[in-house]
Amino acid sequence: MELPFAESWKIKMVEPIRRSTREEREQWLREAHYNVFQLKAEQVYIDLLTDSGTGAMSDRQWSALMMGDESYAGARSFYKLEATIQRLFGMPYVIPTHQGRAAENVLFSYLVKEGNVIPGNAHFDTTKGHIEARKAKAIDVTTDEAKDTQLEVPFKGNVNLEKLEKVLKENSGNVPFMVLTVTNNTVGGQPVSMENIKATCALCHKYGVPVVMDSARFAENAYFIKTREAGYADKSIKEIAAEMYADADAMTMSAKKDGIVNMGGFIGMKRQEWYEGAKLFCIPFEGYVTYGGMNGRDMEALAVGLDENTEFDMLHTRIHQVAYLAKKLDEYGIPYQRPAGGHAIFVDADRVLRADLGAVAETEAPVGAAALAAVHQLGGGAGFDALILHLVLRVSAVARAVDDRNLLHHVGELDAEHLAELTGNAVRTGDAEVGGRVGILAERLGVAVAAREAAGAAVRAGQAFPDLGEPFVLLDRHHL
Repeated sequence: MELPFAESWKIKMVEPIRRSTREEREQWLREAHYNVFQLKAEQVYIDLLTDSGTGAMSDRQWSALMMGDESYAGARSFYKLEATIQRLFGMPYVIPTHQGRAAENVLFSYLVKEGNVIPGNAHFDTTKGHIEARKAKAIDVTTDEAKDTQLEVPFKGNVNLEKLEKVLKENSGNVPFMVLTVTNNTVGGQPVSMENIKATCALCHKYGVPVVMDSARFAENAYFIKTREAGYADKSIKEIAAEMYADADAMTMSAKKDGIVNMGGFIGMKRQEWYEGAKLFCIPFEGYVTYGGMNGRDMEALAVGLDENTEFDMLHTRIHQVAYLAKKLDEYGIPYQRPAGGHAIFVDADRVLRADLGAVAETEAPVGAAALAAVHQLGGGAGFDALILHLVLRVSAVARAVDDRNLLHHVGELDAEHLAELTGNAVRTGDAEVGGRVGILAERLGVAVAAREAAGAAVRAGQAFPDLGEPFVLLDRHHL
């Protein structure tokens, strides 16, 4: 008889959390002007904002903290971390940083010049930001399969090699490197196959272009290669990881994900000239090259975390949690980016709205605003009291936020005055784009004179409201 799934760890420490009342949550949201990033963490019962830096460390990691060498230069803890990275990834040159975006900042400061073109399989938002801040251009070359959320293919994070070659041909001599992200977070934590990794590296090298791997979730990618790609079932996660990086030229990593630490990151490089160039930016941005923004104790914990999280049982337990959530969503018929990713579920809000919210979703407004109006329209009524929409609204350059911290966090019924207040607050606090779009939708639905007036004020202020273009939200089911 096959035993049921069981986690590969036991819990030996707990942290108390407090359940709030609906009235408290409504008050907190009003005080935060419905900006969930302004909520205090203690006001959130289950925080699903991110997995970045929020995971629980192991007993070995906690004990490693006590071994931290806090010497300013040449700390023993750095050399332990360096040796671990060299062993796992085959990168001889290592610069620690305080997190992944810092690794990008240091490396890109050396490599990226104005006018450069940098292709990638759906650059993460900070990656794209660091490229564009230097007046260079990021071009997406992800497979078209990733655009169909209901298509079941094992490696939706893959690079479209035809798209990539087109970029390389048309921009010869102006592509400093290509970014290969594993797993591909932007399209739902979808993995890249070993075959595609090797083909991508070979194609880039054919045109003299190095490959930098964005490695925040490399271990999850290795897990999916082992469980989905032919020829890898009998290989260990560490063996697969080593093969993934065999042809890559460099890597950046936010270690707060697959390193299972609260803070940390690094750059790994095979080219000495890149190391010599990048370290000149590490010193003013992060610190001396043997600590680079990290404490000795954090480097010790990271070295242990990289080792532990490249073991199958650890990864299987983590990824099984995501698969469990996906199964529950299947039971309720909620569409998401299929198959389930390695670190999160990306719900297809556009399909949810069109299927469940009827005519409201047929407006020209963005997904978030349509959902907001729909909540007002339905008023928490039949079939909706079990749904909490976690909206994704891109406000200016602010990245998405999805979880119980979100815009309609148990707000329930939104009458006309609430909607007008939300619109006005958004405009007053500088979120005129969102405020105007919500107000315009309110005007279309005829919900309130006050809301229409707020929309008019936003338009008169000269705001433009392009399609926010964020099709994914997270959805959860609760009894309010």
